Amino acid sequence: MKYFLIAGEASGDLHASNLMRQLKVYDPDAQFMFLGGDLMQAQGGKMLVHYREMAYMGVWEVIANAGKVKRNFKVCKEAMLDYKPDAVILVDYPGFNLRMARFAKEHRLRTYYYISPKIWAWKKRRAYTIKKYVDKMFAIFQFEIDFYKQFDYNVEYVGNPLVDAMKETESQMLDAKAFRDKYSLPNRPIIALVPGSRKNEIDKLLPEMLAVMPDFPDYQFLICGAPGIATDFYDKYVADSGVRVIFNDTYNIVRNSAAAAVTSGTATLETAYLGTPQVVCYKMSGLTYALAEMFVKIKYFSLVNIIAGREVVKELLQSHLSKDIAAELRHILDDADYRAAMLKSYDDIRATLGDGLASANTAKMIVGEVRD
Repeated sequence: MKYFLIAGEASGDLHASNLMRQLKVYDPDAQFMFLGGDLMQAQGGKMLVHYREMAYMGVWEVIANAGKVKRNFKVCKEAMLDYKPDAVILVDYPGFNLRMARFAKEHRLRTYYYISPKIWAWKKRRAYTIKKYVDKMFAIFQFEIDFYKQFDYNVEYVGNPLVDAMKETESQMLDAKAFRDKYSLPNRPIIALVPGSRKNEIDKLLPEMLAVMPDFPDYQFLICGAPGIATDFYDKYVADSGVRVIFNDTYNIVRNSAAAAVTSGTATLETAYLGTPQVVCYKMSGLTYALAEMFVKIKYFSLVNIIAGREVVKELLQSHLSKDIAAELRHILDDADYRAAMLKSYDDIRATLGDGLASANTAKMIVGEVRD
């Protein structure tokens, strides 16, 4: 059977690639066409647009790239009609995917959504759009079941694909000595910097993160390089700092760090799963922040705290970031009781994320429904 997938950012590429692998288990003749990234490409099929050409965030960035966005819609629609897939599978990325859900439904294509957009944070009315145009939603957080019930829409909870991804890499996890040896690192404790996967995130947050270095002379800092972003993009920030940027090894960096400063998003949950105490931070344009203050109606913005329903990790937003990041890192590193409480809360969160079969559960149901 033929599957058409759309993932618009790095995390979507990861989870969609794992889903594609499982689709091939349940459907050995599976064929793929997609908008996504290198991990999806490794599973085979035809890539129409790389997510690097899609991952625009914030009001101004979307406006500035309006021509590219319009072209991506055109390419996607024409290819979908020509390909005639047995199933359209949308992965998060709501601004693009909800419009494509409507298009697919209008052309009588079976449509699934894997990883719900975070509409429970803002734009809750999008649930009506999902109910109207998506045949089935596969949710990855248990609280999403009750959220969608408010709109008389039943969803399938399949577990969290983060666990799938973590289990895939368990055999590649290194202990502290092996990690230091691999990168010829000195024997000093590490603070990991995870400044995001998009260029505009990195531009806003990496300077704030690096500014705390003088407060921690006994530590070495490592930057987790984002997939799909060239090495030289980081040069303007690290040229004279002596800080290493390491690509394609984020889990090992975070796992072997004493603490981490992490940009809000999936990375916060990954850091919790790996058991590294963290401070979560985010910075956006003034206009985007003003709009968020008006429309975002949730108490927390990090997945760790949203899942826990309370403050497990400190969330820092917008102003005075460097000063506040430094203070929170010092709290994490120096207060043993505070650190232990955060790690205990991580254990509670891990227990809610499922058994590592989210991709397999989703693939089995999609293949079964399409065959029927």
